[in-house]
Amino acid sequence: MSGILKKLFSTLLQKPWEKEQMAIDTSHTGKTFNISEQKSAVIIIFGIATVLFSLIFTAYIYSIPPGQDTMYLLKPNLLWLNTTVLFFVSYFFYKITKDLERKETSKIKKNLIIVGGLSYLFLFGQIIFWMQLMKSGNFVTTNTYFSSFYVFTTLHGLHLLGGLFFWGKVSSRVLKLEHSKILDQEKSITALSWYWTFLLIVWLAFFLMIYIFNDAFIEWCKSIIE
Repeated sequence: MSGILKKLFSTLLQKPWEKEQMAIDTSHTGKTFNISEQKSAVIIIFGIATVLFSLIFTAYIYSIPPGQDTMYLLKPNLLWLNTTVLFFVSYFFYKITKDLERKETSKIKKNLIIVGGLSYLFLFGQIIFWMQLMKSGNFVTTNTYFSSFYVFTTLHGLHLLGGLFFWGKVSSRVLKLEHSKILDQEKSITALSWYWTFLLIVWLAFFLMIYIFNDAFIEWCKSIIE
């Protein structure tokens, strides 16, 4: 990722009106970044999703009125366990990408299956947590705090389902291959790894936001200071 950023800024600093740069541009093949189509697609998804979730974050911060009951999500609950599951998903994707770099493909099939299983576990965990929320009397219409929670987790879940669709396509190909040919799927697997890392970052941003930007937490901080 750092290499892509360096390439981007070096491109922005170019002076196409100078003769030397004109000669370089004339002989250029037309390909600016050395990244695969799969990674390019993921980067586009990053941009769209970042705008979408940024709007949700901003709307939440500016719309939550004072005095709302936000204590339920602050207590130890299934939400913490689900967050831990996402960490494990990213961890196993990290192991997969490292195995690809070292050309050690013997464990990749098993780790891909683990990634899928953990991702489905996260989704089922979120559904169960929704049921717990509703059982406790916290619905979409309860207040802005909980309505924002339901909206965000729904969108995040849909993004995860989209990732699982492509995970299924890639995994079905990889599972049929011999270990020596798994490296041919490196671009697709790496793109999936980027996608899941982005999902984790977005989830952590939201997770921190609902704990920091709520009246119960702010009131608790004030009680410590006073």
